[in-house]
Amino acid sequence: MKSLFLRMFLSYWLAQALFMVFAIMIVTALRPSREISNLQSEEAAILSDGVQAYNTGGETALWKYFRGLHESRHVRFFIVDEQGRDLLGRNLPGWVRRAQLGEMRTAESFWGRLRPPQFLRSSMTTPDGHRYTLVIEVPSPQSMFGPYGLPVFIGILSSGLVCYLLARYLTSPIARLRAATQKLAEGDLGARADVPQSRRHDEMAELMRDFNRMAERLEKLVNAQRRLLTDISHELRSPLARLNVALELARQRSGAEAGSALDRIDRETNRLNQLIQKLLTIARLDGGDEFIQKTPLHLEHLISEIAKDAAFEAQDRHCEVEVDVVDDCVVTGNARLLQSAIENVVRNAVRYTESGTSVQIRLEQGLGAKGPEAVVRVTDSGPGVPEEALDKLFRPFYRIDDARGRQTGGVGLGLAITERAVALHGGTIRAVIRPQGGLMVEIRLPLASTGDDARARITDVVSIADRG
Repeated sequence: MKSLFLRMFLSYWLAQALFMVFAIMIVTALRPSREISNLQSEEAAILSDGVQAYNTGGETALWKYFRGLHESRHVRFFIVDEQGRDLLGRNLPGWVRRAQLGEMRTAESFWGRLRPPQFLRSSMTTPDGHRYTLVIEVPSPQSMFGPYGLPVFIGILSSGLVCYLLARYLTSPIARLRAATQKLAEGDLGARADVPQSRRHDEMAELMRDFNRMAERLEKLVNAQRRLLTDISHELRSPLARLNVALELARQRSGAEAGSALDRIDRETNRLNQLIQKLLTIARLDGGDEFIQKTPLHLEHLISEIAKDAAFEAQDRHCEVEVDVVDDCVVTGNARLLQSAIENVVRNAVRYTESGTSVQIRLEQGLGAKGPEAVVRVTDSGPGVPEEALDKLFRPFYRIDDARGRQTGGVGLGLAITERAVALHGGTIRAVIRPQGGLMVEIRLPLASTGDDARARITDVVSIADRG
């Protein structure tokens, strides 16, 4: 049972029901009924009158006397003499004989004292020396609760209603807090817990208010970081543009001996421009997808174009890029962002795979937690990464080896852009170390609906006709 509400509700209800049942059982056991109390107070008189009726009128008189008692008291009476014979000549049950001899005791233990008596016994000796014993059979209750059955049923139902309202009152803030936490974890920094408007000031309400203050502070910090990143990137563009102009003027006015230094300045300037462009891309992706236009896309065509460009770059390292399309997958997304996301992964695999090996790109359909998905797997045969670095690969500016980063010219932003672009399309990305060596990066994107798939086919037909 995973629900806290169900656990609290059933626990409270069971406790209330058991308390009510045990209370009624104990009260019923410890308090004899009025009929038993009356019989206990009259048993001596009943025995005396019964013996007198027997001595004056025989069995007939005693039978009439017992018949009247049975009609009024609804119990059976037995008078036994010292020889163990019933005065009415009946065959006595064994328990009556044992009760007459004192072999049966209802209070011989603690639980016996809690149970109501099953029989009453009284003895007397007449003036002529005969000894008679009266045994009265007390009927057992017809049910466990007797006359309390209906009150117990009503009590259990009413306690269930009270326990339900109490459990709902205690757990409803937790449900609202959990919903707000899920939205915050999905990137909605504006998510807040719905604090009750009433004057509730218990621990749960204070926890929800603390969560809202934390979420508000977190939203301010993240927005400030994004604004800082965007502002710095924009501010760096102007000096770099002026630096490029000054660089061209320096080329025109300097001699050949300054060419190598100016070329180095040109390369570093281009790297700074690319870095600023990537920073702006990350800032834009962190801002959300409200300004991103999405259309139905065939991933097969997108991956084929990426593979062609990557194969051209792989020739310098004597590598190949292989594409295996198992299923034609249509997703709804932005072509430029998805191309950049997948291309970053493919180019990263080409950069680090061993010379003479191949980078494999596989496209197929899969089933995820939210429905059918397009699965893109990019595998290489490179040195791989440490196990502890897998979760850090998609962080901005993270590089496993600074020396290798300088060698390849990477700054640790490509996979960060990929992760954000995939997240904006409702997908996920993860990296896995291959047992045979190398790395496998898996991108999962939700498939487009049937209507989007049809629109994608029409777009393809129109584009082919235009090219023809």
